[in-house]
Amino acid sequence: MPPSVPSLPRRVARILRTSLFAQVAVALVLGILVGKLWPGFASDLQPLGDGFTRLIKTIISPLVFCVVVVGIAKAGDLKAFGRIGLKALIWFEVASTLALIIGLLAANVVQPGSGMHVDPATLNSAAVDAKTGGGHLPSTTEFIVNALPTSFIGAFAENSLLQVLILACLVGAALLHLGHTKVPQVLPAIEQAQEIIFAIVGFVMRLAPIAVFGAMAVLIGQYGLGVIETYAKLIVLCYAAAALFIVLLAVALKALTGLSLWKFLRYIREEMLLALGTASTESVMPRVMQKLRKAGARDDAVGLVLPTGYSFNLDGASLYLSIGTLFIAQAVGVDLSLGQQITVVLVLMLTSKGMAGIPGSAFLALSATASSLGAIPAGAVALLLGVDRIMDSMRVVTNLLGNCVAVFAVSRWEGALDLDRAKRVLGGETAPAETETEAVSVETETGTVSPETETGTAPAETETVPAEEDEPAPAAKSSKEPVSEVG
Repeated sequence: MPPSVPSLPRRVARILRTSLFAQVAVALVLGILVGKLWPGFASDLQPLGDGFTRLIKTIISPLVFCVVVVGIAKAGDLKAFGRIGLKALIWFEVASTLALIIGLLAANVVQPGSGMHVDPATLNSAAVDAKTGGGHLPSTTEFIVNALPTSFIGAFAENSLLQVLILACLVGAALLHLGHTKVPQVLPAIEQAQEIIFAIVGFVMRLAPIAVFGAMAVLIGQYGLGVIETYAKLIVLCYAAAALFIVLLAVALKALTGLSLWKFLRYIREEMLLALGTASTESVMPRVMQKLRKAGARDDAVGLVLPTGYSFNLDGASLYLSIGTLFIAQAVGVDLSLGQQITVVLVLMLTSKGMAGIPGSAFLALSATASSLGAIPAGAVALLLGVDRIMDSMRVVTNLLGNCVAVFAVSRWEGALDLDRAKRVLGGETAPAETETEAVSVETETGTVSPETETGTAPAETETVPAEEDEPAPAAKSSKEPVSEVG
């Protein structure tokens, strides 16, 4: 007899039960419906999204520390690590500047704020202060000084990624200097801590659908769908400019590495959907780091480029800031000259670097830009209060893809990318044979560390790519691979 085919309801139930992508997608739709139908109730769901983000943030700093230390120690070449950092900064500056220029060109062509004739005196500038909490963007000197840790524990307690990166570089350099003979237990202990962190990531990711439901319900409940009609021209322009920038990223990735951005998008589709739902790239950083390592990028490149990009490579924010500045000027009837627009680019090149982790940072950057020009009333920034949250999806997608492409590009530039493996993984093929891992695992049980254990990549090499999976493997089966699948 031919094997029985499960009925459609059973297949749907199985997908919802086993696929985190499906769970998050359903949660997204339910959140929109609840926010639209019961806005008062939806506003009470804020803790669902906030709680999930807080849990993720607790493991970002220790994860970055472990990945960078292990990457430096395993690579065995501190100069190569320095080259990766320098090349990453060059890439970040070029990419973010390109994003600023694209935003300015788009705003000049489309003129999203023309014809609004807004009187700045009628705008509530106090609302901007409430949004930013009275904060300010750090100066260049403050930014550099604040990147230096004042205590080892304090960097982790404050969740300061740049400080944690510096500590990780120092520890990794010290391990290279001392060698494995003097401190034989330190590196294995850090590797084991890394595996524990990945297991925790798997546990937390099971809550992703709940977080997306709560965050989306709050968004629709607070702002409604009417704001989209009011700012339709601006919203469409920002998303169209972001789409153009992503196309350029795809071309750059193809030219530099031969990899397809669209295949990569399919590979991280769960992480992307979660980032969209929670409006946060931080919520997916641990999983994205893991997937980039599985896709052939070396540990030290992933550990340095991706976290650094969260501070230095905010491409989506750069697009939004340049378009937003011209939108405000056009709305209040100010015609910016070419020289003033060049000033906008120069100011935003600086202010966009210190935005990460600061509440209302986009409004602080816009206010600083308006002040530097002297032609736009500072209170006019309040024009964007109603639409800012709608732009989060554009910023999240562009920031995340920009940083992921940076990892691949810099890794290829430095020779730290296993290109054949990357093509296999992104193409949906099964990674190299599991039998090799099983053979060396016997040595591990007898007390010899297997090559896979040393490189920290074995679990990734013995699994099918997430794009083909329905269900993440339980954390107990692999301490390295968090429960799959999900900036």
